[in-house]
Formats: sequence, structure tokens, C-alpha cells
Amino acid sequence: MAIAAVPVDQRVIDIDSRRFASVEKALVELITNCDDSYSRLEANGAEVTGAIRVKYERHQAGALLVVTDQAEGMSFERVCAILAYGGAHSPLSRGEAGGRGYFGRGLKQAIFGLGHGWIETIHAGRYSRIDLFRSESGSYLYEDGGGSRPAETVDYARLGVPGNGTQVTIVIENPHVNISQYRSVVQAVTDNIYLREVLRRRHLDMLHIQQGKETERRGPLRYEEPPSLLLLGPGQGGSFVYQGEEFPFGLTLKRAQEAELTLKGDERTNGLVVISGTAVLDCQLFEYENQVGTEYLFGTINCPALAEKLGQGMAIISDEREGLNRKDTFVEAFSHAVSRMIEPYVQAEQEKLKHLERATTSGRTGHMIEHLLLFMSQAAVRDLGIRVPPAPASLDSLGEPERPAPMRFTTPFYYRRCDSLFQVALLLDLNQFFGDEVLTINYELSPTLLIDSMPESIPVSSLGGSGRIEWTVLGGTAGDHGKISVRAGNYWAWCEIAMAKDASRHTKGYASPLSKPRQPRDHGVDMFVGYEFRNLHNELERAVYSPAERKIIINTGAPTVQLYVDGRGHFRDSARLLLAELFMDVISDELARITVDRSSAKGNARAYHNAKQDIICRYGSEIHLSFLGG
Repeated sequence: MAIAAVPVDQRVIDIDSRRFASVEKALVELITNCDDSYSRLEANGAEVTGAIRVKYERHQAGALLVVTDQAEGMSFERVCAILAYGGAHSPLSRGEAGGRGYFGRGLKQAIFGLGHGWIETIHAGRYSRIDLFRSESGSYLYEDGGGSRPAETVDYARLGVPGNGTQVTIVIENPHVNISQYRSVVQAVTDNIYLREVLRRRHLDMLHIQQGKETERRGPLRYEEPPSLLLLGPGQGGSFVYQGEEFPFGLTLKRAQEAELTLKGDERTNGLVVISGTAVLDCQLFEYENQVGTEYLFGTINCPALAEKLGQGMAIISDEREGLNRKDTFVEAFSHAVSRMIEPYVQAEQEKLKHLERATTSGRTGHMIEHLLLFMSQAAVRDLGIRVPPAPASLDSLGEPERPAPMRFTTPFYYRRCDSLFQVALLLDLNQFFGDEVLTINYELSPTLLIDSMPESIPVSSLGGSGRIEWTVLGGTAGDHGKISVRAGNYWAWCEIAMAKDASRHTKGYASPLSKPRQPRDHGVDMFVGYEFRNLHNELERAVYSPAERKIIINTGAPTVQLYVDGRGHFRDSARLLLAELFMDVISDELARITVDRSSAKGNARAYHNAKQDIICRYGSEIHLSFLGG
């Protein structure tokens, strides 16, 4: 068995893995890979099942994701070769109108972006397995399993493929990945703009697994359009001229009757889905993007020439590979032609709004605010290195790097093989503890999950200088699970343990590809946990931050706030810009205060002002867009 470095520049994998640090984005890549494989078979006249099976096993600090198809499968040489190339070699970039997803950024990036995993495939009667993992130093490695071998009956049964096929398994242990609920993942897959056409062609089932057993199944998944009126089309013919040549496209434009549409993101239901062949390239409204009057418009536009030009080397896709490149002159001509076709319908919508009172907001505004507060809490830790509660000033000397977390496990999610001993380790920065603290430890374990010792309390002073506590664990049964929680004063940390029969042999803990240290998921507190309408009995402060509650308090006693609040305390939709201003002012003020107070400029009014302006410049657009796009 050979272990070697993945034959791609490590920095490239670092950058791309960040893009895939999401269950939903990784699923897009994996599912579209399955669809591509089926499409190649169909192009050669073969009959296909079109079956794609997704298994999702969610834990509190990690998850297991398994995607299986019954398509071509891969030879051992082929599965090794796919580790070497990326977007430049994708079918889409070659003009084959395939490889939709994130434009061939790759299977390996999806695995490394989430944690570690393995690829199992059967082709022409031979079975191959490749494991992808990181070394202790963070290098990207793979093990080839010693080559292929004859496929056995048990291989076909375990993978659930009658002939050729591929299964990708990912252990999601990256502590910065949001571990979505099963039904949220189902909805994200169903609504994703890059998967809607795939779901129409294929039979995709999604299984919910708990403790190794199927508890729920959804499928075949299908995207369902909201009830609507047809404005243009279907497939209304249009064209544009580029360098003296005319290029056709087909446009379908609809208006949602009652449903509220999602205005941004990969699950966007508003806007025109741009299709070229079988490739989905973008979803937008071109020159009318983010304009009033477009909130209820949606549809599709099919332009074969986009994929053709991409195959000829034109920069049709943006450098970030997240949609059309608006700076490209071919895309610009296409965009202008589409915008002229939809212009009368956008103007008609805008005219209607002039004569309508906006409805008062409900849970929709609350959802936008919760999303914003979560984003800014993460930004406080991720970008500014702020811990909540902040570390005392005496512990953070000027000029020294940020201290590590007071205590954390080496990984929040130990996904390990049955019948194998392994270590669970807790790391403590002893400099952030005083001599009299005691670690209180709680265990929640399956009966057959064995640990060498289970102390319930350990004085910090008894650790000497090691700052490390280890448990030796043995799990005898697939599906065994457990949780270890440790608390000392205001600090806490926890981890999950899950046992599986075929877990990877290479598990050294998750090594983040990011150069800047971040807070792991297994400890810490959000800085902004909520908001509240409350009368502060003064007219000066419109909104304040309450450190004790970690909430933003909106003062209903302020006259400018009262103008937009009804008798039930609901803000009107027309007050979203006011909300954006209030939240931006309070959040930037608090983040600036903490940032400056950690430095030698504490108490310097100019330093506070400059820090606040920097934060507004950095996050102001995101805060405003959170309210404009909801």
C-alpha cells in the first residue's frame, strides 16, 4: 500500500478546500459528478438506472456523508488520475457542457474541505479504494490500497451497485463546517440552482441515518416551482450579436403569485437560471439584479453558445468560478440582450409597487437578523480573534500572537474503526487557568464503548506542565457513540465519538488548511446571540449592546424607532434600512471597543473611531445586504 502526497500544489488545495467547507457545496460537486457519469453512458447509447443515493448521518460535532451511483465506475488508474487535475480539465472547460457543479473544482477538494474520506469504485469487475487524509503537519495525502482487486459479492452488496458504480464517503470533521439538520440538507439539495435539472433527469434518494440505521428516506427529490403566471415563453426566442455573428437563446419568465422568493445564494428561487446545454452557469437578473420590482420574477434562459465559447478558452466564467464573468464582452452582449427582453416586465412591477403599502414584516425579518448575528459572531472570532468572554488583558501581551483556546479536543468528532484502540485528547493552555480550577467531566457513552479510565473531576494543578489529558478508547460495535464534556469555570469543551466498521485508518485529527487560526467548534460562545425590542426609557439611544445578555437591544422609546414599529412591536418592511443602520452601528461599536481595548491604544478616542470605521468598511455591505436580500 502506497501513501503519497496528492499531486496538486498544496496551496491550490488550501484555497479550493475553503470553497467546499459546506455540506451543500460538496453535495453539488458529488451529485453532478454522478450525473456526468450517467450522461457519458447515455451518449454511448447505454441504458442507465439514473439512481443516486445520498446517506447523511448527523452528529452534534460532525457528520458522515455518503454518495453512491450506479454509473461507469472507475478503473484504478482513472481514480488515481482524478486526484491530479481540477477545473482546467473539467468537461465544462473543454466545451462539453458538463461538469456543472463548481466547474470541476473537484472531488478531492470536497473531501478535504469537509475533513477526510475515501473513494470506492467498481469497474469491469475490479474494486478499488483510495483514502484521502491529512498528515499531522497538514499535508494532503492519499493511500491507494495497493491497487485494484477482483470485486467480490460482498463489495457489490455493501456499495449497493449491481454492476459498475462509485461510492464516496466523507467524514465531516472540519470544525468550521456547519453541521446542517437532515431536512435542511434535503431542502438545500432540492432548491439548489445547480441541481434542479439533474433532479429532473435522475432518481435521487436521500437517507437519514442515525446510529447506523436508516430512520427516514426522501426521494426521488424534485424541485417544485412556486405557483406563478407565465410572462414570457416558454423558451421565448431572443438573440444577440457579437463580432458580427448572431447567437440565439430561449427565455422563460414567470411571476410568482403569492410565494415569497429567495433572492440570493445557491438556493435562490428568484432570478433567471442560466443554462447552456446541460450546464447550469448562474442565476441572476442581469442589469436588473437586486432592483426593486424583481422580487417575484424568476425563470430560465438557455444559451448554448456560452458553453461553446467557454470550451474555446473565453473567460465566460468568473475567476472565482461562481457564475458568469460580467467583464467578458461576450457575456456583456448576452446580458444586455436579456435585460432588454425583461425590461417591460420589471417596469410594470415597479409601477405596481408605487401604489401599494408594504406589508409589515413577520418571522422573515427575524430570520434575516438571526442570520446576520450568526455571521457577525463568526466574523468576530474568525477575522478579529475575539473570544467571548474576551480573554483578560493580562493574558494577551502586546505583540504576542493570540493565545490558543483555553481548552479544546484535538478534534470535535472522533470517527473511528471498531475493534481498534485510539486516543481522545484534551488540550489545555495552562496559562489561562488559575491554580484552584477543577475540570468537571461528564461521559455519555454506549454500553460497549470502553474507556480505560473515567475520572469525573481533575484539579488543573495536578496536570503539571503537560496541559494534556488522554483517554484510550475501544469501540466494539458499529454504531457505538459517545460524548465527553469538560467544564472549568467559564470554559467548556466537548467532543463526540462514533464507531464504524469501515472508518479510515488515517485519523490524526483535523488540521485546518487556513493559515489564520480559528476557534474550533468544540468550545466557545457566540458574541451576538439575539436581539430584543425593549423600551430603555430614554430618547437618545436607538440601539445598544448588552454584554451580560450578549443581545442587541432596540430601544422602542426612541422617536425615530417608534415611527417604524406598530403596536405589536413589529418593524415594517420599509424600515429594513433603518435596521441595517442600527445593527451596523451597534456591532461595529462593540467590535471596535474590544479590538482597541486589547491594544496599547486603549482609551484613545481616535483609535476607537478608526477601528469602527474599518469594521464598517469591512462588514457594512454584508450587513446591509442581509436586510436587502431577505
